[in-house]
Amino acid sequence: MEEFMTASFWVAVAQIIMIDILLGGDNAVVIALACRQLPAHQRTKGIMWGTAGAIILRVILIFFALTLLAIPYLKLVGAVLLIWIGVKLLTPDADDDHSNIQGSDKLWGAVKTVIIADLVMSVDNVIAIAGAAQTSGNPDHQMPLVIFGLLVSIPIIVWGSQLVLKLMDRFPMIITAGGMLLGWIAGTMMQTDPGLVAYLPQEKVWGYAMGLAGALLVLALGKIIMARRPASQEAA
Repeated sequence: MEEFMTASFWVAVAQIIMIDILLGGDNAVVIALACRQLPAHQRTKGIMWGTAGAIILRVILIFFALTLLAIPYLKLVGAVLLIWIGVKLLTPDADDDHSNIQGSDKLWGAVKTVIIADLVMSVDNVIAIAGAAQTSGNPDHQMPLVIFGLLVSIPIIVWGSQLVLKLMDRFPMIITAGGMLLGWIAGTMMQTDPGLVAYLPQEKVWGYAMGLAGALLVLALGKIIMARRPASQEAA
């Protein structure tokens, strides 16, 4: 029990919550769209059951992701994906990806839509959360970290999405910090790739250095892309 009170455990929890809030904002939109045609008295049930199914499915996916990240060079691939996700977070497109989500007037139809849409949209969350869970340093803590982080962050997304969105609009630095966090996790993931440990120094200071390099890389790429993006596209 004492191991769960270590600083590294709670740092990883904080990372998971921040990642899921930043990358999971679309989940609230999906839930609203999927349940919009339900009768008023069934909407709460649709939200609750859809969210519960999405959480269970995501925990299963992250379990497999944690297992797969033990394969040589897959952490390297995951790190590259995280950098790309971080850059995308800093350079959002104006396109709306939710126009094809159909609502249902049947409770279980809406629940199914929520779960399937969350599955399709959860690839970035799964990779990022799996990487953040590994920063605890203890493999036995990884799944408790994932479950605890999701249980805290999903209600925030579902019931506090408007507040979260307003905070992000008012303080854009939150999104910048989130993108850099993904870069940090990417750098630390790369250091511990089973296929690279023989070639990279494993001291903590080098882990911090690689994490910082990943964070700065995401920030730099984001700024370069935004600088080169036509003004008309940014305005859209």
